[in-house]
Amino acid sequence: MALSVIALAKCNDYNSATINPPSQSPSVSNNARWQPAVGTTWQIELLGELKDTSANVDVYDIDLFDNSKSTISTLHSAGRKVICYFSAGSYENWRSDKNQFQASDMGKALDGWPGEKWLDVSSSNVRAIMRKRLDMAQAMGCDGVDPDNVDGYDNDNGLGLTKDDAINYVNWLASEAHARNMSIGLKNAGDIIESVIDNMQWSVNEQCAQYSECDTYAVFAEKGMPIFHIEYPKGDDTNNSNDVTANQKKKACAFDGSEKFSTLIKNMNLDSWFQTC
Repeated sequence: MALSVIALAKCNDYNSATINPPSQSPSVSNNARWQPAVGTTWQIELLGELKDTSANVDVYDIDLFDNSKSTISTLHSAGRKVICYFSAGSYENWRSDKNQFQASDMGKALDGWPGEKWLDVSSSNVRAIMRKRLDMAQAMGCDGVDPDNVDGYDNDNGLGLTKDDAINYVNWLASEAHARNMSIGLKNAGDIIESVIDNMQWSVNEQCAQYSECDTYAVFAEKGMPIFHIEYPKGDDTNNSNDVTANQKKKACAFDGSEKFSTLIKNMNLDSWFQTC
């Protein structure tokens, strides 16, 4: 696909001092289920409770467990949609429902993520827990969900997980979210896009520019769905509000079809700091 490259001169810096009303949402309706459009602007903050609700964006992606219904109501009152993040494919030893998992549900530890283990996504117990999480998201007023770590098949998971397991699980999650009138997106997992995209409302991708994989995810935009895209050009050792260099920004923002991506430059800890292209 040969589309124009983002004009880097349009890159804008947003931080906690930026206080603006949200732009006109480009969302369109789909039988009352929220379907955001290509180019929808967003912010993702997963470092604990949401601290800054002032970014001039259409959508916030926030942690399901660390935030309250009142926070979501505040965002809705400001005209913003809310995606609620949770890990659907890993056990996390700090979550309030951690004791509901069984030893047989868990595989190997996630490399580089202390306290997390891969989950058997075919387990009836795991799915029962995820239903409760989706009930929680619905009760809190989430417009959609961002289920993470559905790509266990592509990692040393210790459970023998396969692509077919992931396809079945992601489509199941979609049916459960839709039954609760919530939208859902595919997090990374580029290998299974073709088998799940018809049940998705967006893609959430990390580092496709860094790994030269953005053409894999462009199909979402071709089908009228946004690609919520994150790059971490400062690396995993720098979590501060310092601007990225011009070269770092170019690598994050300049790729074929980039104008169809809703790109954010973030710190690895996914705090409130971000820049756009």
